[in-house]
Amino acid sequence: MIVVTGATGNVGRALVRHLVEAGERVTAVSRRRPETPLPPGVRHVAADLADPQAVRAALDGAEALFLLVAGEEPEGLVGQARAAGVRRIVLLSSQGVGTRPGSYAHAARFETAVTAGAPEWTVLRSGGLASNAFAWAEPIRTHRTAAGPFADVGLPFVDPEDVAAVAAAVLREDGHHGATYVLTGPEPSTPRARAAAIAEAIGAPVAFHEQNADQARAELARFMPPPVVEGTLAVLGTPTAEEQRISPDVERVLGRSPRPFAAWAARNAAAFR
Repeated sequence: MIVVTGATGNVGRALVRHLVEAGERVTAVSRRRPETPLPPGVRHVAADLADPQAVRAALDGAEALFLLVAGEEPEGLVGQARAAGVRRIVLLSSQGVGTRPGSYAHAARFETAVTAGAPEWTVLRSGGLASNAFAWAEPIRTHRTAAGPFADVGLPFVDPEDVAAVAAAVLREDGHHGATYVLTGPEPSTPRARAAAIAEAIGAPVAFHEQNADQARAELARFMPPPVVEGTLAVLGTPTAEEQRISPDVERVLGRSPRPFAAWAARNAAAFR
């Protein structure tokens, strides 16, 4: 059995589907019951990663665990997994742990807990997710506008479907123990270009408005802690060469190239219409 935490998120939902399609038994963990039905046969356990004891019920009988960076007790979560007999942990972390460790100390602590405590482990350091563009869904639907900072700075955003496919592979296959994979898309895309790709997908113009740094900071601060806000703005505005690099790791694991942002936009066009 494989336990998937964050099972209702953009990566977790796709991962559950990939695993079920591969014939795996899956337990889906989320804080609340999913609004959309889980695939047939998937067991759901309501638990908050902030409470490692609550997660224990999901782990009984599990061989592998997909873990998010959530809560403040990574050592407790890993300890509960070991006590339940979990052999393999795959952690979804952030590329920022490697490029901006000062801003991503929380995720780094999870990496340390997993690499020190799991019998087998793999770390997935994701770049920015294409699904971050869902933040534009309401303004595009209602006003055909999108706003963001650093309009012409490109980064290789990664499709959550590709992150999920990599996670499914390393959860199921041997040969990935001790690996840290950086997951990116196949090409850089700018905020302006991503808005244009959504416009193409919905067949309607979308006006892009560039925010200044203060406007973007205020918006990000609604759901991010201050160090992560500053780290995110730095990545978006002044990315390092490593943050702009196209990683070969998606293709290394899956044997195919990652999907471009335009493919994600076409697949999710209904959210913006």
